[in-house]
Amino acid sequence: MRNLYQGWRILVAILLLGLSLPHSQAYLKNEKNIKSAVFLSPKFVLGPGSVENKYYFGIDFPRGHIALKSFDAEVVDEAGNPIPLHETYLHHWVIMRYYARKDSEVSAYDGNRVVRESDFITVRNDGVCHNVGQYFGLGSETRGTETHIPDPYGIEIGNPDEIPAGYEEGWMLNVHAIDTRGVEDRLGCTECRCDLYNVTVDEYGNPLRPDYKGGLRCCYDHTQCRVKDGFEGVRRSLYLKYTVRWVDWDTSVVPVKILILDVTDTEKRLSNLTGLSIEHHCLVEYEVEPCQATRMADDACSHTTRTSVTMPTGGYMIYGVAHQHSGGTGSTLYREDGEVICTSIPAYGNGTEAGNEAGYIVGMSTCYPQPGSIKITAGETLIVESNYSSSLHHTGVMGLFYFLLVDRVPEPYSFFDALTNNYKHMNHSAYAGAAIVLLGVVAAVAAVRYHRRNKNVDGYQPIVV
Repeated sequence: MRNLYQGWRILVAILLLGLSLPHSQAYLKNEKNIKSAVFLSPKFVLGPGSVENKYYFGIDFPRGHIALKSFDAEVVDEAGNPIPLHETYLHHWVIMRYYARKDSEVSAYDGNRVVRESDFITVRNDGVCHNVGQYFGLGSETRGTETHIPDPYGIEIGNPDEIPAGYEEGWMLNVHAIDTRGVEDRLGCTECRCDLYNVTVDEYGNPLRPDYKGGLRCCYDHTQCRVKDGFEGVRRSLYLKYTVRWVDWDTSVVPVKILILDVTDTEKRLSNLTGLSIEHHCLVEYEVEPCQATRMADDACSHTTRTSVTMPTGGYMIYGVAHQHSGGTGSTLYREDGEVICTSIPAYGNGTEAGNEAGYIVGMSTCYPQPGSIKITAGETLIVESNYSSSLHHTGVMGLFYFLLVDRVPEPYSFFDALTNNYKHMNHSAYAGAAIVLLGVVAAVAAVRYHRRNKNVDGYQPIVV
């Protein structure tokens, strides 16, 4: 009797499970198998107005043939306390993958190391900009931006079949941080205005263009932004704390392709012996001129930049997010016919605590399309649009769009898969009870149909059940 009662419960659960598993949304989950580790970058020391922009090779990172699921980061002090953006502005961090010759010194921590090309092979993403080859990368928005890659997808790394003989896989971390304690113009320092840094040449000694007002060429490693007269502040040791989540690789994981598009990209089509090729020129940063004086108070004062990019590869989109700087109001990825693929909007803080700093972008909204709903074709032209408020002058702003594609969307996790999985983990005698109940229901339905048919023969209307 008890088994029969359990059978009723299981039958109801099965029916509810079937109703709760839409064909287009239900997929096998392996969230419980996710592994996680927290690491610290090499230490960097900043004083008021100073800049850190180093490249650390051979950083701590998960090893083996795995699938990356997320990468989150923030700046902390030696005690592990989060540092707010109004003290240390995280301009950006990026993480890149490479193969290094086993007998080389690439694996050593050294922010200024120059590696020999013969010892080092960069493994870039699938995007079109050669100078934007990272696997992950964000800026001030890093604490509030979701980077999780949904199941059953992941970024495949550590595949021994792909690593050249004599080489090993490694990871490089670039951290660009600006200490804005006591500076004259906090926004100007974070936007790398050249006059505030008092520089006329870039980090390689090349003279700056006369019309270059600000950007990465003016706030390179060891430059100094102007500090208020009389301000004194201690130098302090900081770290980028990063959390990596991953799963072990197996055939159930679907590999993703990483693409990053840049709104400053200009395409040039070239014809050669092998056919037509496309050359891309990505500037990465650009300038937003202010509105006319008569429109300075107008909320509609907006600056829009857009470009067309020919896709080098195709697939189904599963994730998308934009990267913008202060003043950004959102970015959108379109098709040529105007169809919106993904829109990413910044969230601004309104407090003083880390993660909610007033006036700073503390997060970007993300897109997680219904699996299989957005298909992009190789050779298709997409439009990238980046919008900024132009009520103020902005230098060194960015308009990157990061998204993930997969070649296939796996079959949904069906009702029968769920039934089989439940059977493996539940009382088999109870399932026998459920089977008896199910047979009883089937018999009852058959009897009602038989009764209806006989009533029709006798000239009576059937009872509506």
